[in-house]
Formats: sequence, C-alpha cells, structure tokens
Amino acid sequence: MNVLIDEEQIRLQIERTAAEVSRRYRGRPLLMVGILTGSFIFVADFVRALDIPCEVCFMAASSYGDSDVSSGDVKITRDIDRDLSKYDVIILEDIVDTGRTLARITEMLKERHPLSLAVITLLDKPARREADLEPDVSLFTIPDLFVVGYGLDYAEKYRQLPYIGVMDS
Repeated sequence: MNVLIDEEQIRLQIERTAAEVSRRYRGRPLLMVGILTGSFIFVADFVRALDIPCEVCFMAASSYGDSDVSSGDVKITRDIDRDLSKYDVIILEDIVDTGRTLARITEMLKERHPLSLAVITLLDKPARREADLEPDVSLFTIPDLFVVGYGLDYAEKYRQLPYIGVMDS
C-alpha cells in the first residue's frame, strides 16, 4: 500500500475547510449529511473541527458492491427524515468519482427545499466524472487511482487506515 495523502495533510485540510464553514454558516441552522459508509471518519473529524453548532445525519447509497468499479446503478439504502426546509444542508462525501451517486443524492435533497445545499468532498477524482456535477469544495483532487483508507474501502477492508492509500496492483 502506497500512501497518497497522509494523516497530517488530511487534518490540515479539514481544519481549514471547517474554519471556513464555521465562518460562513455562523448563526444559521446547519445540517451535515454524511454519505455512508465511506464518509463516517471524515464526518466525525469534520464536525469536531467546526466551532459552530450543527446537526448530523446520514444517508447511505451504493453503486460498487464488492467491486472496485461502479455498477452505475445507484441505490439509496438509507434516507433521512428531517424537514430540510429548516436547514442549510452540507453533504459530506468521501469521494466523488463518476458523480452519479452524488448527483442522485443532491437531486433528492434539492426537491426537499433546503435553505441552501452544498457539497464538500474529501476526495475528487474528476478524470472519471460521468455526471454533470462538481462539488462545491474538494479537499483533495486525485488522479484516477483506486484508493482506500480514512473510511474508504475495498470489499469492506482498509477503512481503518489513518491515511489515503493506493491499492497495489
């Protein structure tokens, strides 16, 4: 396993981005929506870095199964039941690859009329983008590599790694 982004780089980018979110959303009703399962570590570290109150909930969607290639069939397996019209909503995503999953989720959430909707992703892989969607904030842009760690997995393994690593061929 080769380290692509180490723990310190992740921590610094989260702190910088959380400081900006804290400044921009101070005094506003903020709901952070994590996309399970890959984002759980990112969500935990991100909300701890905020210095403003927020609520947290999770959705789950999948298009990978046990493969390292997206099937293209996005399934929402866990939805949220909040009245989004009362919140500024920020989706926290682990990685934007083809963008299909995130496009489906943002479309669903926009239909619920949040006060505002933004997407912050830990990793952005624009070389594989198929959906017409760009995150509002990307902490890191990466090349077209299959990565694991910091919540991201391959067949449910490697989520515990404290860094982003590239799978050996």
